[in-house]
Amino acid sequence: MADRELIVSKEGLKKLEAELELLKTVKRREVAERIKVAREFGDISENSEYEDAKNEQAFVEGRIQTLEKMLRQAQVVDGATMDPSHVHIGSRVTVQDLDVGEEEVYEIVGSTEADPIKNRISNESPVGKALIGARVSDVVEVTAPVGKIRLKVVKIA
Repeated sequence: MADRELIVSKEGLKKLEAELELLKTVKRREVAERIKVAREFGDISENSEYEDAKNEQAFVEGRIQTLEKMLRQAQVVDGATMDPSHVHIGSRVTVQDLDVGEEEVYEIVGSTEADPIKNRISNESPVGKALIGARVSDVVEVTAPVGKIRLKVVKIA
C-alpha cells in the first residue's frame, strides 16, 4: 500500500477499527492456541497442523500491520457536511446513461469501501473520477472497456 491518505467514511473507519480489534484480541489468541496444540503432536518438522497455524499467524500479523497503516493514513470524510451542489466523496448521485436512457444511483466512496454490487463506487474508479466535481445537469464522459459512456448527473444527495 503506497504512502497516501486513505479516504473513508465514519462507518468505514469504524469497520477498520473493529477488524483490527478482532484480530488483536481474538484471532491472535486463537492462532496461538492452535500453535500450542499442534506443538503437542510432537515433531514440528512434519506437522501440517503446526505449519497451517504458523501460516495463519503470519496472515493475521500481516493484516494487523496493514490495518494499522491504513488507520494512520485515514482521512474521514462526512458527506453530510460537504457542499451538496457538486459530487464529492460521500455523495449519492443519480445519473442517466445518455446512450441507453437508464438511471443508476451511485454512492461515491473511498477505495476501501467500494462495493460495485451495492453501487458503492470508488472515487478512484473511472466513473467515480469522472463524477467528482460534477453538478446537476453536467454530462461526464467515461472511458470503459465497452467504449465511451456518457452520464448525465440528474440528482446529488
